[in-house]
Parts: sequence; structure tokens; C-alpha cells
Amino acid sequence: MDLRVWAAATVSILFSAVSASPGLGAQEASPQPPSHYRVIDLGTLGGTVSSGNTINNLGWVMGSSNETGDTVQLATLWLPGQQIPLGTLGGPSSNVLWPVKNNSGLISGVTENGSHDPLNETFSCPVFGFGSGNSCVAFAWQNGRMTQLPGLGGNNSIGAGVNNRGQIVGWAENSIHDPTCVSRRGLVQVLQFEAVIWEVNEGQWQVRQLPTYPGDPDSAATAINDAGQVVGISGLCSVAIGGYSAVHAVLWEDGHPIDLRNLGGHGWNTPAAINNRGAVVGFANQPNDVSNGSLAFLPEAFLWTQEGGIQGLHTLTGDAISEATDINDAGQVVGVSYGGTDFSNPRAFIYQNGVMTPLNQLLSKSDQAGFSFHRPEASTTSGRSRPRPISSPTQWSRPPCTPSCWFLAGIGKMGRSRRRASCKSSSFRRVRRRRCDSTPACATSDPSGRGPQERSDGPSAAPWPLAVAPCGVTSIRPAWPG
Repeated sequence: MDLRVWAAATVSILFSAVSASPGLGAQEASPQPPSHYRVIDLGTLGGTVSSGNTINNLGWVMGSSNETGDTVQLATLWLPGQQIPLGTLGGPSSNVLWPVKNNSGLISGVTENGSHDPLNETFSCPVFGFGSGNSCVAFAWQNGRMTQLPGLGGNNSIGAGVNNRGQIVGWAENSIHDPTCVSRRGLVQVLQFEAVIWEVNEGQWQVRQLPTYPGDPDSAATAINDAGQVVGISGLCSVAIGGYSAVHAVLWEDGHPIDLRNLGGHGWNTPAAINNRGAVVGFANQPNDVSNGSLAFLPEAFLWTQEGGIQGLHTLTGDAISEATDINDAGQVVGVSYGGTDFSNPRAFIYQNGVMTPLNQLLSKSDQAGFSFHRPEASTTSGRSRPRPISSPTQWSRPPCTPSCWFLAGIGKMGRSRRRASCKSSSFRRVRRRRCDSTPACATSDPSGRGPQERSDGPSAAPWPLAVAPCGVTSIRPAWPG
């Protein structure tokens, strides 16, 4: 979780596959050419920056968006033709950053709480774009209501991944002053933090701490699948942002931590996502990452499976480092590859059937002329994403019902188009809880067969909670890694 300032605007991008391709896992043989994708603009809350970070199988896109003036960032839900700010719990900003895979409307994230942190801790809050000095706390959002999740006795917590069983994972501080915590470069950490899982019991959210890997004092959970398998990190407190906090990449199986091993590095070993087959992706430091006692951030994207263990996915040709950010149930992986160890020249990629392909190469020629995508995020079975075109109307298009649609969010130098993605309300009907599969019923329910239509005359009148139901999904996170 390197905190870097990017000159380019962060945007969220909805990719829709134009041609179908089989959803073979990355570990399977018989390489197939990837699909091609088009880009769909989802708009902002009035500011110049937004980020779509995750998507579920109903086509709900979640992330953050700036309001007019770019001084306030709010967790945001995008539905067809609609942008819904999720609000905060008293502070100025909120965000949804990790994989939310729940198809029943449950969203988790983090919000500033309106109270200055009593220990002046920064915790993990800067990773989410927060800088007010407030404590940041985990939230659950459902049916239009944001609820603070209970902690472990400290001041800060983070809500991360969500599954279809209504379980949320993340990390929370306790009241222990951890001697392995440090403060440096404006980052301050005092209290110990632990991986947690939240569940509803008798109508109330309850928190349960997950054990660290033996010998480690601190941990954090990032993602959870529908089987209840949890992934995350275990290590030292440090500044609560990567580094030696991620000495061990961990899978919690029935609550017991399992070391996923590493690629030769000493820190930054971070799982980002786990699919329903138990395959894990993320990034791990390469060897020779410690020089003169200082730990460098030298990530390489990895894939871990029960059968094959951890394997590095390398980089795009000529690049130095990489990160994998999500994997769907078909085994397709998305991530970002950087030209230099200074995180220069980022390029989004899709990895499938043993081949890593730049996503820019898979855009239509018209989209290649208007966009450059640098960082993808999450995935499910098929999907979408969003940036801002330079000067062209945006549209909602129906993806084919295959595992080859991907939702991605990235950063790029985009023009400030004020147009909003929208659709005719007649093109949609209410989508009840429906599991995505590989049949045409997965796609939008539109008797006319035309799907959502292009409009440039303002948002549609489609009432909440109308949603397109694509067959699968992917997403991407903001510009900082980890």
C-alpha cells in the first residue's frame, strides 16, 4: 500500500466484452484468445475523479467519487443511470476499496467518523484517500443505511471483503500499545490491529477476531469467498500499511491461519482476492528486497492454488514489477504491470490460460484513441467498468453472458466530459436475487432484445433499485498498491 500521488486523474471504467471467449482458468491448458472490450462512462458526483473498485453479479459498481470541488470523496454505488452516494458517519469522506461480492445489496467499506483520532494515528486511513485526522471506521451499508461495525477496543477499523453469506472481513485496532508499531514519513501507528470477521447475530453485527500466524502480533483480512475462506496478511504492526505488516500471506481455513508462502521477499506479501474455488491472487515482494536495512516495495503478481502452491505471474514484457488485484471463478486474473520499480508506466493486464495480455490491446480502436488504462481491480464471472471519454456520449451496453466480461477501474488522463452514463428505464426490469451462470438468462431482462440504449440527455428515470444483471464481473482499485 504505497502512498503515491498521481498526476493523472483516477477514474473507474466499465469494460464490456464484445466477443465471447471460454472462461478457462489460468492454470488450465488450451490457451484461448481474450475477448475484446468496450468502455462505458459511469460519471462522478460532480468532481473530476471517481474510482470503481468492485462489482457484484447484479452489476452494482462500488467505489468512491468526488463531489464538486474535489474536496469531499464519498463511497459511491453506481446502478444503471444512477450514482448513489453512500454517505459517511460524521466525517468528510468514505470509500469502498476491497472486493464486495455480495449480491443481496450488502456493501462494506470505511468512513471517517468526524472525531479527531485521540492518539493522532493515521492507521491505514491514507490508503483510502483520507487525510482529515479523523479516526476511520468500518461500515456496513444496506437498504440505504450505513452502520458502524463494532471494533476490538481501539479507535480505527477497516471493512474490506464481503461474501454472499453476509460475512464481512477486515481489520480493527485493539487497545494494546504494540511495541512493533512505528511512526515515519508522517504516518503514525500506536495500537495493535487484528484481522476480523463480522456477522449478524440476533439482528446485531458481531465481531470475531481471527488468529495471527504463529509468532506474529498483527494481522488484517482483505477478502472472503462464499465458502468462508478468508485471505489477508500477518506480521508486525509497522505503520499499518503493508511492508512488514505483510510478512506472511495468509489463508484462514475454518479460522486457522495457513501460510501461503512467498516469492523470496521479506514483506509486502499481500493476498488481494480469493475466488469460490479457493484460488488466491495478490502480490508478493521479489527477492533482494532489503538493502541497508530498508525494505523496498518490489511486488510481483502471484496466483496461489491448493494444488500448485504460490507461483509468480511475472510482468508484461519489459516491465519490472506487477500486482494481481482480482480473480473470478473461471480463473481469469486482472492486475497491473509497471515499467519501473518507481511505479512508472502502469499497464492493466488480464492473465488467463498462462498468458498475460495488456488490456489496452483488447479495446476497440475508438476506445484506444480515447483511453489508456493502467490499473484493474476485481472480478467475478463477467463484467464492466468506467472511465471518462474525451468528448463522446456514454452508453450502457449489455455484455454477453460469458465469463469474459470484466469490470475494471484505473487511472488515466481523461478529458472532463460532463455527460453521464444513462439508459432508458424501459430497457430494465427489477432484478431479484439471481445467481449468475452461463445462460442467456444472466443478461439484462429486456423483451425487446435491444438492451440499454444510448442517451446523452441526462440520467434516466429508472427507479432504485433497478440493476442490470450481467453474467460476471471484475474491478480495480485506486492508484496505490496493496
